[in-house]
Amino acid sequence: MITNEIKQKITEALKQRRSNYQSASKMAVALGISNSQLSNVMAGKMEGQLSDANWISIARKMDVQISGSVELVTARTHVFEFITEQLKACQADSISAILCDITDIGKTYSAKWYCRNNRNAWYIDCSQVKSKSQLIRAIAKEGGLISTGRYQDVYKDLVFYLRSIPNPIIILDEAGDLEYPAFLELKALWNATDRACGWYMMGADGLKAKIERNLEHLKVGYAEILSRMGNRFQKITPDGTDKSDFIRQQVTMIGRANGIQDINKLMARTGGSLRRIYIEIQKMKRVEEVIA
Repeated sequence: MITNEIKQKITEALKQRRSNYQSASKMAVALGISNSQLSNVMAGKMEGQLSDANWISIARKMDVQISGSVELVTARTHVFEFITEQLKACQADSISAILCDITDIGKTYSAKWYCRNNRNAWYIDCSQVKSKSQLIRAIAKEGGLISTGRYQDVYKDLVFYLRSIPNPIIILDEAGDLEYPAFLELKALWNATDRACGWYMMGADGLKAKIERNLEHLKVGYAEILSRMGNRFQKITPDGTDKSDFIRQQVTMIGRANGIQDINKLMARTGGSLRRIYIEIQKMKRVEEVIA
């Protein structure tokens, strides 16, 4: 059961994010609710407007904690700064780039943060929309466009919209999971929005290996895709012994930003995994609250 307190929290997040969309109706479509439902909720009329499933879905999209979890402070780590600066440049100049790095360093967190705080910035988890149709429809919905109906109509509407709004950027996370036809469609969509839309492709080392393998076999489309994405694979994490120092630095910055002083304990419990860090920070802060 979603309490009124949680609904109010989600509503405040909606109000903060409203300016990120071209219109309230576009925001409603992206959230999967009607314009009237969104209007009523924003006006404080929350009872009977949305199902619990709707509230949970919106909370996830707005990154609102609903399970009593401790709210975490964003640390401006090197990964965070690198990715947000790159996204800012790609969006401002309608250019493209590709980042391939190890997992669990904060790529997804940084990209989602950027989209929450910037207008016309759309985040797509490609692991959830692997086919050509799923991908294009997901991009369209994220921008507040009708994503049902004939595929070609959705595609044409998306191209028209991307060329008509100021400085959109599309972030493709887990891009290595895309099927081959989806990769080819990205090339077509990039061509159709050249100099009108920024693109940022992210993935782990598997994305780089997949593209390089298909380049080696001269598979159609991969050379063109890499060229359009800046023609080089970017990386943040250093190699060799410096990697351990880099990871510890990240853990330290995240821990300190969230009031954790015992960094050695945080490292011991997580091994430097950012996914584990957020869980352990919540545990440690709850212990502190009980002691206090």
